Amino acid sequence: MHGETKTMHALKTLLATAAVLLPSLASAASLNGAELAITWAIPFAGILLSIALVPLIAPNLWHHHYGKIAVAWGLSCVIPIFMAFPTEVAVGSVAHAMIGDYVPFILFVGALFIVAGGIHIRSSFVGRPIVNAGILFVGAFVANLMGTTGAAMLLIRPLLAANEGRRYKMHTFVFFIFIVANIGGCLTPLGDPPLFLGFLRGVTFFWTAQHLILPLLVTLAILLTIYLAIDTYLFKKEVAEGSFNPNAVEQKPFGIDGGINLLYLAIIIGAVHLTGQGLLRDAIFIVVAILSVLTTSKSAREANQFSWEPIKEVAKLFFGIFLCIVPVLEMLRAGHEGAFAPLVSLVTDENGEFNNVMFFWLTGSLSAFLDNAPTYLAFFNLAGGDPIEMMTTHSHTLMAVSMGAVFMGAVTYIGNAPNLMSVSIVRERGVKMPSFFGYMLWSVGILFPTFFIVDIIFL
Repeated sequence: MHGETKTMHALKTLLATAAVLLPSLASAASLNGAELAITWAIPFAGILLSIALVPLIAPNLWHHHYGKIAVAWGLSCVIPIFMAFPTEVAVGSVAHAMIGDYVPFILFVGALFIVAGGIHIRSSFVGRPIVNAGILFVGAFVANLMGTTGAAMLLIRPLLAANEGRRYKMHTFVFFIFIVANIGGCLTPLGDPPLFLGFLRGVTFFWTAQHLILPLLVTLAILLTIYLAIDTYLFKKEVAEGSFNPNAVEQKPFGIDGGINLLYLAIIIGAVHLTGQGLLRDAIFIVVAILSVLTTSKSAREANQFSWEPIKEVAKLFFGIFLCIVPVLEMLRAGHEGAFAPLVSLVTDENGEFNNVMFFWLTGSLSAFLDNAPTYLAFFNLAGGDPIEMMTTHSHTLMAVSMGAVFMGAVTYIGNAPNLMSVSIVRERGVKMPSFFGYMLWSVGILFPTFFIVDIIFL
């Protein structure tokens, strides 16, 4: 409980800080992305390479000091900003990134992590291929009700329990990240933060469901077919070699422990709708998280093998990422005037017409490494930023930006917060997951051909 108390205290401190500083952020000066050289992206590249390589080269160093490494890269970006720019500009840029973006982000994913971690689903599910595929399919649609983070945290543990007796299961959790933690959340503003930002800017609530349901179904059909082929082969191999006997798995009656957290989950979802009331929304996240800790039975969390390490890892790594990303996002927002102008110019052809294919691939590729919410906004604005026009005349462009931001968060471990959280939980359960680049071999090899097909059909 001491660790939980410290975590709750830290969350309350963050909110108190936000309450003091947020009112001044709206008028605070920020960096001019058009004036920034590409060298300002070095810290961001450095933290990405650290996440990718240090766990492979020096696993013990990374395990004990990844938080310090993340902070070091963050400081390597922030200190030069304060040295090179007026204090008002430096403070405004960093404060906006940390208090305006990082604090709400970590409060949201932290509340979902705590609440979902208190819901224990008891079942007699056996990790047969059709059962695993069914969980992935259901998770894709649940993600639209509670967000990809909520769905991932709710379903990762039942999927782990179902596959406890399986020898070959790494691939199941790779596809879980593809489908539940990312692609599935493309139908509503609740599904993924980029779509929520679009909703705040005038995109109607059901527009994405109407226009992205067919791309989602085609994508799911392709991915689940590939998954079933892989898992069926490996399942038969396990049964043949005697490493798994599905009939020997203990049968348990279906039930839910920690059901009070379903109410808390509903409150969190409702709080997301409190647009324009960020402090109230964040306060609700904190209160709900504290209530979940206090009212959930110890046995429910123990049954889930709940620990604080996954959310601590996400908080520390994304702290560094959000600092390093400040100049990168400003250069991207500068559009044709910034250092990324050659990339930005690819989204229009020689006649000034939008290239929807490039909107999809550029939004997606950057979302795989940057925060997908501001990346979505950058390309939304490049396409004119008028929600009415985007939903009608340029509906395919809005489709491209929306799909790119949501779908391609699955390409890397840092593309979306639940990716890293899911990996951390799975590794804690003793399942060996691919390295950063190892995972990208899976994602590029499977997702990119799938996305090419979806691109050809719909864009």
